[in-house]
Amino acid sequence: MSSDVTEPKWSLRLPADCSIAAIRSVYELIREAFGRQDRLEIDCSSVDKADVTSIQLLLSTAKTGEAQGRPVVLTSFSQSLRNTLRRAGIASDAMIDQHFPHKKDGT
Repeated sequence: MSSDVTEPKWSLRLPADCSIAAIRSVYELIREAFGRQDRLEIDCSSVDKADVTSIQLLLSTAKTGEAQGRPVVLTSFSQSLRNTLRRAGIASDAMIDQHFPHKKDGT
C-alpha cells in the first residue's frame, strides 16, 4: 500500500451510451464509484449518446459531492456531451465551469 499524501481519488470513464435508455446502468456505475473514495474523477470522453437525463445525473452527482465535501471532477467532455449541454441551456465554458467542476484537457 502506498503512502501517497495526495487526496485519494477514483476514476470512472462513462460509457458511450448515457442516454435515457442506459441511464440506470450509468447511475449504478457512478453510485458504485462514488462510494469507493472521497474524490471521484469522471472521464466523459467516450460519451457518444447523451440527453438531458445524463446532464441531470452529472449535475446531481456534482451537487451531492459538493454537499458532502467529496469533490467530483469531470474530465474530457466529448463533443456529444458538449452539444447536449448546449441544448440543455449550458451554452458557454463559463457556465460549464459554474455547474460542473472539471479539469480542462491537458491540465
